[in-house]
Amino acid sequence: MNGQGLGLADPERENALLVGIIEAISAGPELGPLAANVARLIVEATATDVCFVHVLDDTGRSLTLAGATPPFDQEVGRIRLPLGKGVTGWVASHQQPVVIVEHKETDPRYCYFPQLRGQDYTSMASVPMASRPGGLVGVLNVHTRVRREFTDRDVRLLTSIGSLVAGAIHQARLHRQLAARERAHERFTEQVIAAQEAERRRLAADIHDGIAQRLFSLRFHLDAAASALTEAPDFAAEQLVHARQLTHLTLEEARAAINGLRPPVLDDLGLADSLASLARSIASVEVIVDVDECRLPEHVEIALYRIAQEALQNVVKHAQANQARLELRCNGKEATLRVTDDGRGFDVDAVSPGYMADGGYGMSSMAERAELMGGRLEVLSGPGRGTTVIATVPVR
Repeated sequence: MNGQGLGLADPERENALLVGIIEAISAGPELGPLAANVARLIVEATATDVCFVHVLDDTGRSLTLAGATPPFDQEVGRIRLPLGKGVTGWVASHQQPVVIVEHKETDPRYCYFPQLRGQDYTSMASVPMASRPGGLVGVLNVHTRVRREFTDRDVRLLTSIGSLVAGAIHQARLHRQLAARERAHERFTEQVIAAQEAERRRLAADIHDGIAQRLFSLRFHLDAAASALTEAPDFAAEQLVHARQLTHLTLEEARAAINGLRPPVLDDLGLADSLASLARSIASVEVIVDVDECRLPEHVEIALYRIAQEALQNVVKHAQANQARLELRCNGKEATLRVTDDGRGFDVDAVSPGYMADGGYGMSSMAERAELMGGRLEVLSGPGRGTTVIATVPVR
């Protein structure tokens, strides 16, 4: 078509297009089908040759092709345009429409993208897609092979369509974010349950293998001593000595089991002094302590203490280090624990995740503790460069 507009002078055609757009928006919250249907409707109603729907990504720094009419529908999700680059990027960054009737390659804003085959099209109109609640969400483009004049009314119509689509995209984005949060919550719940079950199994094994066995032996020695009190007092006395030793060992194992649930030192000293006490218990490596005095939620203190404990044990068992440094920083929003050693280090990229978890480094338990707190664990190392373990958790 070679007219002086979009061919929508008839209000009925214009209304039909808007109704079609609204129906496409109402079909569902999925962004892909929505963008594809909108592009198709615009091309059919305006007698243009191709339509692109570019959507601003979550970072706000680039646009992704979310919908297009054939043959460019094969490029959906694969074309990314940096904000400010090309006509589309300019429209997004300035939030103003652009109309180029011909010779677009002479426009300083134009940038050639081979996948979009700009040389095949003469005229274009590009409008921002923005809504009041969501702000800018993307850019809507139409192109024609033959020269086309796009009137102010055409631009207003496309802008209105863009506003309708922007509201729907904003809702689709909120729906996607909500779904992602629900999936994250489900994973978090699964991790919590798995961690609880693992802790219960560990505690049950400790009680069965240690405390229960020693109590059984204790009963045996006490029964033997009671039977021999009158006939063999020396034997009875020997059994009582064994019973006393078993009682002492059982008490020690019971204390260890209790400490495994919650270190009493945290209640007595607080996290900062508890970390200093933990560092002093490391005999084979000099540990320099530099920690902030800060009171954190109980579950955060336990997680950080356990991560520090595991990290220092790794230094002793694997690092062959002479010195380590234990740091704790709190800024009101998050707490950061850092354990650094001057040991032999290792190539993090070359070590398989399975070996990291089970082959001696034991990073998985530290990472799980950090993730359960909504935080993250980072391991920095290299052969001959020592190792640094950084745990960062939010403070709520």
